[in-house]
Amino acid sequence: MGATNVQNHKLKQEILAAVLAALTIALSLMIVIPVPATHGMVTLCEVGIYTSAILFGNPVGAFVGGASGFMIDVLSGFPEWCLFSLVIHGLQGFAVAYFANKQHGIWRGMVGPMLLGSLIMVVGYYFATSLLFGWPAGLASIPGNLIQVGFGLVVTLALVASLMKFSPKLSRG
Repeated sequence: MGATNVQNHKLKQEILAAVLAALTIALSLMIVIPVPATHGMVTLCEVGIYTSAILFGNPVGAFVGGASGFMIDVLSGFPEWCLFSLVIHGLQGFAVAYFANKQHGIWRGMVGPMLLGSLIMVVGYYFATSLLFGWPAGLASIPGNLIQVGFGLVVTLALVASLMKFSPKLSRG
């Protein structure tokens, strides 16, 4: 692969990551459920993060996670969370992309990595919430975050399966 082809591939990957992050932000801002006990919110960002990470790997998964998490907080009026979200969702997207392998089937190839990403998110926000508002608020954040990642996991499985049927090229990893 020549230098020009490498540059073109890198540019296409950067554009893809930016578009997927923008779609994730838009999807997440459509439904924002405030959680007064934790001064936070529940969104649909996991769907975009998990789908991007599974279908396109890293660095797309990490970028979509970190950038969308950061921007969702800024745009929805929760700027105190933006740096936490950058790190937590960035690690979440990175881990899912790193461990996902569409060739290993649904459970080992997709659900396992999404469960790991979900654990990173729930534990990360427990610690972030505890740091900002005390451990009782950290504990209060767990149920909402479990609902968010659970819903994201289910929707992502359906979406990825549909996309892979629609475009067989996405099935190759």
